[in-house]
Formats: sequence, C-alpha cells, structure tokens
Amino acid sequence: MKIRQSRWARFAALLAVVGIVGACGAIPRPGPSKSQIYAGSVQRAGDAFVVDVNDRVTRATAVQPALGFTESFLRAGQVGSDTIQPGDTLGITIWENVDDGLLVMEGANAAVLEEVQVDGSGFIFIPYAGRIRAAGNSPEAIRRIITGKLEDQTPDPQVEVRRLAGDGATVSLLGDVSAQGVYPIERPTRTLSSMLSRAGGVAIPPEVAQVTVIRGDQSSKVWFQDIFRHPQFDIALRGGDKILVEEDSRAFTALGATGTQARVPFEGLTLSAIEAIARVGGLSATSADPTGVFILRNEPAEIANVVMGRDDLQGAQRLVYVLNLTQPNGMFKARDFAVRDGDTLYVTEAPFTQWSRVISALIGTLGVVDTVSSTGDTLGL
Repeated sequence: MKIRQSRWARFAALLAVVGIVGACGAIPRPGPSKSQIYAGSVQRAGDAFVVDVNDRVTRATAVQPALGFTESFLRAGQVGSDTIQPGDTLGITIWENVDDGLLVMEGANAAVLEEVQVDGSGFIFIPYAGRIRAAGNSPEAIRRIITGKLEDQTPDPQVEVRRLAGDGATVSLLGDVSAQGVYPIERPTRTLSSMLSRAGGVAIPPEVAQVTVIRGDQSSKVWFQDIFRHPQFDIALRGGDKILVEEDSRAFTALGATGTQARVPFEGLTLSAIEAIARVGGLSATSADPTGVFILRNEPAEIANVVMGRDDLQGAQRLVYVLNLTQPNGMFKARDFAVRDGDTLYVTEAPFTQWSRVISALIGTLGVVDTVSSTGDTLGL
C-alpha cells in the first residue's frame, strides 16, 4: 500500500514537470523573440514594417540633423568698431580759439565732456549744439556734426569724439561657456568665434556642443565645430544678440541582450549601429543572438516610401530595421547604418538561452519531485 501511494506521489510530481515543459513559452525573458517581432510585421497583419538592412536602405536612411544659420544671419555684415549704438557712452573734448569761449572755462584749454550717454532713441545733447543724432554714426561723423553746429558761435572749434565702454553694442553669453556674462562688441570680438573665445570657449566637449544665436524674434543653431569647418558660419554679431551654448540632447535606447540596458546619449555628430552596440558594452556573450539585432524607429513618410519602394505611405511609419551580424558583410552594414535620435536598439536572445532557462526550471522541479518522493517515503505514504 505504501509503495502504491509513493508511486502516486511521484506521478503527480512528474505531471507538474510536464506542465512546466508545456508552458515553457511563459519562461521570463527581457523582451520579444525574433519570431515574435517578425509576427508583428505589416506583412503578417501587424503594424510595423520589418526591413533587412542593405546598401539601398542605408543610403535612404542616412539623414542627420542639419544645423546652420539662416540667410538673415549669414548676410549680416560686421558691425564697425566705430559705429555708435543706443546705450553707448562717448567722451567729447572741445577746444576753442578764444579766451572766453562758449564751453571752455577761463584759464583752460578745452572743455571735456566725460561719459555722454547715448539715449534709447540714439541721441546725445551737447550745450550750444543741441540734440544730435549719434546712433548709426561713427565718432568722426559726430565730430563733424558738432563742429558744424558750434562754428557759427565760436571761431574754429576743434572737437574730438571718443567711443567709451558702454552697454549699447553688447551680447549675452549663456549656457555651457567658461565665463557667462555680457560682453561688448569690440574690434577683436565682432564675430561669433571671437566672442566665444572672449568668454573662455565652451565648457563641454566640442563635438557635442551646439551654439544658438537669438537675435530679436529670430534664432538659429549650428554645431560648434561647424563654425570652424565652414567659415560662413562664423557670423557677424549685433548688439543685443544672445548666444546660448548647449550639449547635444540626442540619445538612443538600448534593450535586450546587450551589455547595458539604458538611454545612451550621442557623443558626436553621427553614430553608426556598430558604434551604438559598442557604446552599450557590445552583445551579451552568453545570451545574445547576433542574427537578431533590431533598430526600431518612427520614420517620416518621405523616407519610409523610399525604403519600402512605395509612394502611398502618409505620416510617420513604424519601421524595424534588421541587422544580421553573422553575414559576411553584416558588420559592414552595421558600420554604415546610421542611428538617429530616439531610436531603440534591441537585441534578441539566442534560442539556446530560452532552452537553458527551461532546463534549469526542469532540474529545479525534478529536485522537488525527489523531495516529495522522499517525504512520502519518510511519512510512510
């Protein structure tokens, strides 16, 4: 009787093992399998296009963010170092050829008017000369205007006009620069690169630095390194410009059988699939399937149509690009395929990994069977 009950206990435990084997699809894993991804393709009534990467696909998707200044920024000429702006401060000296002059005090050679402020409308006031338009003129032009207004009142006046430090022609530097602040536009700092140098340069790696110039209600952005690669991007500055330096915010997400599962920032203007894999520690040596490397992306319709060889797709399309690193040129394809902002890199697990989990579960369950059997024998069941 005891032998019979023991057999029943072993049989019940064995049924549990069979149940686990039958439910092996429920073994946990970090994401969908390769077959499940293909099952979700449009070709199989899913909602994403699954595309093998080849040279044509690589060329069609090789789109990188194009940054550069608009024509209004590029056409602006340099501000002359002598051009007076509202808010500038002038120093004016007037010599008169008489002992009792209009402005020169008795016993003095000249009248010195220090720190004459150019008002918001661009005018200054000079005694006996009146209100004079200064903004937009050079110190020489202002000198001639003052001389013309005074020469009818005092013989042969001699006038000197100097541009002093002021806040009329200044720019603001913000963000990731070594020294944020407000800087005047002077002869050595009339262009974007020279002004950035004046502020100590950028405080982040140059390859990820982006520079935005805000002028009135307009703004334009450029890669920091392009200022030096393309001389036309070293634009002339204007009083009131705001210069903002920021780090590139682009990133991709890595999931599945990779060394790291995380959101990973770009570290340069371009990033290939092979570089993205390397950035996360490569493929997992113990679980990754090198035939199942996927790039998931929402692709604009104009690119999706080219990739799919169609002309009827409208709006953003879900595309899953497939890389097989075991093919003879698989590594080259991964090297040439460009990763873009917001992409998801997903690597599936190798089939043996799932079977290893099943075997582990079976071994653990068989141990339970022995325990149940032993317990039954001990209890005399």
